[in-house]
Amino acid sequence: MVMRIGAHVRDDDPLGAAAARGAEVVQFFLSEPQGWKAPAPHPQAERLRDSDLTVFVHAPYVINVASLNNRVRIPSRKAVAQQAQAAAEVGARGLVVHGGHVAKGEDVAEGIANWRKLFERQAEQGGFGVPILIENTAGGENAVARRFDVLGRLWDAVGEFGAGFCLDTCHAFAAGEDLVDVVDRVKALTGRIDLVHLNNSRDAFGSSRDRHAGVRSGTIDPDQLVAVCAAAGCPVLVETPDEGQAADIAYLRERLGR
Repeated sequence: MVMRIGAHVRDDDPLGAAAARGAEVVQFFLSEPQGWKAPAPHPQAERLRDSDLTVFVHAPYVINVASLNNRVRIPSRKAVAQQAQAAAEVGARGLVVHGGHVAKGEDVAEGIANWRKLFERQAEQGGFGVPILIENTAGGENAVARRFDVLGRLWDAVGEFGAGFCLDTCHAFAAGEDLVDVVDRVKALTGRIDLVHLNNSRDAFGSSRDRHAGVRSGTIDPDQLVAVCAAAGCPVLVETPDEGQAADIAYLRERLGR
């Protein structure tokens, strides 16, 4: 995909929010981010499909495909399928899903196996309809997509199913992963980066804290963030505070000569 620049926007009027920010790509939720409720039809679905925006949907945070707890894993599998179907209806290029984690004392390998089972089972039903983009996360010793050594093991399990990858710069920084060569290291493991969440961090390197800051106002050198954009060569969006998103987008365009 060609690199386009945009933002995570409110879900009620993504078209209006995109216009206000000068965004070429948008991401939004289709249901409550902390809930299990299935998405309702989006009122702008047809207009979004017909627009020239590049659209991504973010799955709710409660989804944890890796979990060994049936009461979490089973509804998570169902929710991914529901969210993917709804994402296809708005013309999304992908559904972003956090990698998730297993509980303390449990084997991360079992969480990775649960991700593979998700793809295996859905493949038997014809697939998801949109690419599933697994996003790296900021914290948790038992996370399956936090540290890149574990990410490589995850991709050994799911890569054959066409799983996509979403790189979040704040999450990588918080997880203690150097951003200087992050694109090359990720691509060596996954073979791809489909989307970049370009977020600065309010906290120090290796903090394990997921607190986003504006592109030029956090603890990450903005030059490093610009370099990630240039190297990734895919759609980029900011999940930064609303009031600064238009300025973040304009800054990235200027730095990247767009």
